[in-house]
Amino acid sequence: MTQMIFSAMMLPAAALAVCAVLTAMVRRQAVRRSFVARPQQDRYHRSIIAMGGGIAIFWTLTAFLLGGAVVVRFGLAPGHLDGWLSAKLLVHIEGFLEKLPDLMVVLAAALALHLLGLWDDKKHLGPYVKLAVQFAAAVVAAIWADVRVEMFIENKVITTILSVFWIVLMINVFNFLDNMDGLSAGIAAIAAAVLMAAAFRSGQVFVGAMGLVFLGTLAGFLVFNFPPATIFMGDAGSMVVGFFVALLTLRTTYYNPEIGTPLYSVFMPAVVMAVPLYDFVTVTFLRLRQGKSPFVGDTQHFSHRLQRRGLSDRQVALTLYLATLCTGLGGIILQQVSPVGAVLVFIQTILVLVIVGILEATATSNNGQNL
Repeated sequence: MTQMIFSAMMLPAAALAVCAVLTAMVRRQAVRRSFVARPQQDRYHRSIIAMGGGIAIFWTLTAFLLGGAVVVRFGLAPGHLDGWLSAKLLVHIEGFLEKLPDLMVVLAAALALHLLGLWDDKKHLGPYVKLAVQFAAAVVAAIWADVRVEMFIENKVITTILSVFWIVLMINVFNFLDNMDGLSAGIAAIAAAVLMAAAFRSGQVFVGAMGLVFLGTLAGFLVFNFPPATIFMGDAGSMVVGFFVALLTLRTTYYNPEIGTPLYSVFMPAVVMAVPLYDFVTVTFLRLRQGKSPFVGDTQHFSHRLQRRGLSDRQVALTLYLATLCTGLGGIILQQVSPVGAVLVFIQTILVLVIVGILEATATSNNGQNL
């Protein structure tokens, strides 16, 4: 058991190291090839920053997931087992092998989003082209990889539609979050840690392992993206990050009467994602109210408002991390509390959002006017 735990901990550490090395390599090449983000009026950064961090994120995830699939298929299959592998893990291998085609579909959909993001980072595509590809990738994942919400709805058409919209929502939530150093990757890492814990609690070994790889990859990228960032992930990274967060939320089992998790555990993703969802909804509403497209970037995010209150970039990132961690911890205990405890978790989540709203309402713009 000790050796298994040690091996499990080595997984995110290895992903961190690989992604950090790839990020450093991409950063160097991006500067040489002038693949950089230059200061703009609707962006907060005031210096030239390398782009392409999404390349390191995507290919680290792909390498580890494909490598893991090869190891399971040829190294851990019956007759080729390592001596340390416990019987408890063996019972999951057959199911994983049956799902290998699903993994290939997921990686193909992620690749489409990654290439679309790279194209947008270089050519600045319109929002409708991106939305079309996002919906296509979501449909492929939901139908051909069975990445669908359950929630006791037996109609597959309904669950597919709900899942497609959730996947597209998560892609855009993390695309919106990529508005300041360290936010998208850091908040995704917190969400991945919470979902990973839920997956392992439900006995989903390989979903939990995917969460470990995802967590390590994001941590490796944050080595260079935490304020002050020296590289941005761009749409090539933020869309992939949002897609994998959606994948983890939909693949994790929350309600499992065999281990005693209650029915209201299915609301765990909404609790964990409360802060980024709040930012997405409020920014979208503000832009629509101003007669602007919700997909045109600006500096009206919660993070920008905190910055205008005098917080440094690091303080902004840490504030949003802590707010997400507060709701995330509530999501974790949602699987273990009584109905009264669940109500308290929901109240706590609402109160965190109220605090966020108060900070937004009292923020001031650069010219000193209340926003």
